Amino acid sequence: MNRFDYLAPTSLAEALAMLSDRPEAFPLAGGTDLLVQIKEHRRPVEALLSLKRVSEMHQLSLNGTLVLGTAVSLAQIAAEQQIRQNYAALADGAALIGSVQIRSMATVGGNLCNASPSADTAPPLLVLQAQAVITTAEGERTVPLAEFFLGPGRTILQPGEMLKEIVVPQPPARSGSCYLRHTPRAAMDIAVVGVAAAISLDAEGIIAEARLALGAVAPTPMRAAAAEALLPGQRLTGELLAEVGHVAAQEARPIDDLRASADYRRHLVNVLTQRVLSQALARAASQQG
Repeated sequence: MNRFDYLAPTSLAEALAMLSDRPEAFPLAGGTDLLVQIKEHRRPVEALLSLKRVSEMHQLSLNGTLVLGTAVSLAQIAAEQQIRQNYAALADGAALIGSVQIRSMATVGGNLCNASPSADTAPPLLVLQAQAVITTAEGERTVPLAEFFLGPGRTILQPGEMLKEIVVPQPPARSGSCYLRHTPRAAMDIAVVGVAAAISLDAEGIIAEARLALGAVAPTPMRAAAAEALLPGQRLTGELLAEVGHVAAQEARPIDDLRASADYRRHLVNVLTQRVLSQALARAASQQG
């Protein structure tokens, strides 16, 4: 491993001041991805900015809107009862990542900033309409999470910027969400395909709003806009499920690689889309009463 400087601020203001002086520094939250990349010489680093002692980055707020500091661990997210109830897809995704030990260290901000197409928190947060709050010493800006990813390992973050928190609006009444993925192994593996869905029902049980997001089938996590457009105003029948799954598979842009062929990934998108929609509908119906 190459030598690098280690910066250890104790407040957000101090962290931003250090980042302003050293804009090339990489913010370090859990380090479960970044440190491995450094050790394997896949990411050259001159300085790391530890967020371990920055309390603002560890805040988890559920006061109507869900606010997740970038250093909130995946284990916290998976265990929080209100997240499991109201933001179920996010709890689903967080609970699938790595081992118990990894989830205790890995963070939601790190999972997003690593910008892997297969990140398990990204599709859930996309369907939950999350916003990314990006901060510098000069101020903050907020962008839809859908605009945060540029490609594998690339985000919109510029030197001197860091992800402060993720803000997720409260879902309306009679809503449900779900995330599922396919992996060769049951645990400790990377998604070959991941699919998230969020559904809101009206008082008559008709779909009022629906969102779908796909992971590991394009250079970035993506919304399946054409597929989700088929759902509002409908009841979720078997015939509609099959049509939506087929359209989502056609929207996917997978590649052939060592883990799966593009055709197999499209098949998985079709299957998983139908399953997540069915489970999201069941969760929404249970909230309906």
